[in-house]
Amino acid sequence: MKDSALYIHIPFCDHKCIYCDFYSIITSDNIDPFLKTLKKEIDHYSEKYSADRVFSSIYFGGGTPSLMSPQYISEIIEYLNHRFSIRGDAEITLETNPGTVDAQKLKDFHRVGINRLSVGVQSFHNDELKFLTRIHNSETAVETIMNAAASGFQNISLDLIFNLPGQTKQKWAENLDKAVSLPVTHLSTYSLILERGTILNKMVLDKKVILQDEDYDADLYEYTIDCLVDRNFNQYEVSNFCFPGYECRHNNAYWRYRDYLSFGTSAHSFADGKRWWNYSSLKKYIHEININGIAVAGSETINGKQQLDEYVMLALRSAGLDMEDLMEKFGSDWIKEKNDYFIQLKNQNLLEIDDHLIRLTKKGYALCDEILANLL
Repeated sequence: MKDSALYIHIPFCDHKCIYCDFYSIITSDNIDPFLKTLKKEIDHYSEKYSADRVFSSIYFGGGTPSLMSPQYISEIIEYLNHRFSIRGDAEITLETNPGTVDAQKLKDFHRVGINRLSVGVQSFHNDELKFLTRIHNSETAVETIMNAAASGFQNISLDLIFNLPGQTKQKWAENLDKAVSLPVTHLSTYSLILERGTILNKMVLDKKVILQDEDYDADLYEYTIDCLVDRNFNQYEVSNFCFPGYECRHNNAYWRYRDYLSFGTSAHSFADGKRWWNYSSLKKYIHEININGIAVAGSETINGKQQLDEYVMLALRSAGLDMEDLMEKFGSDWIKEKNDYFIQLKNQNLLEIDDHLIRLTKKGYALCDEILANLL
């Protein structure tokens, strides 16, 4: 049985943040029609992909999935269990925004089967939250995490963004200190990135916002690694840290190049060497599903060279490149060809070679994109 992952994209939001480029809509229209359509899409793919695989994770992203009622999310979980083989101990994650849940709603999410929360905090400084146009303040963020722990959640992750315009190293350090003081098991820390089409991108182009330089960004990143590792968090991916045993199972499916099926607007899937993606428009998605059973906007078959490149990229960004596994999948030519470069990186303290594992060091993680560009 092939181990795979499931993703559900909930497109509904109550507000569009200036930096976000994920597909979302600020409306409550079509919430019920979306659920009916989602079930039809699940039906279609379960006929093809349910027999030979088992699913060890379900991830609700968006959008803002925590805007939905617990019963709405529960109905989706039950339907997935009806149509696919889901492990009894599956990790089931719900992306959650502070300000969209209270103590009772969190209890109800836990009761219906959500066992992992990913909380979009981004900052514990109210001025930074205001810049990011988040709907919550620092106090609400802390309250949400404490309520989640009190509701029975033992696996809580939070997101933070660093290198905001004008952000000092002291303010970033205070964000990290606050995060690790809370009952969380996992932290995702991301550098602020400009995405085309976002409000923030236009603000930068119009010179209304000035971003800080790459050297400062790298300094904050290296400080993040030192700070969290010193507090017993393991870095298991470029941007992700956790206590031992709390790696995100769902994200590891991506990073370890496993298959995943995704449902909903703009959702991307990857299975049996093929990648496909859905239409983003909710109305188009609903129309296509009702007519054809699927809403595929495009697809591609991944050739051998692409598979190798993607496998290496994902492995080096995360736990490391297992040379035995790579040679089993792709042969030994690539490893031999790149051996001198790997030795050079090792001599520069950018990676470690331990038994059959090639893994980037802290310094190497900071230069990950450059290293991958040279390799691939």
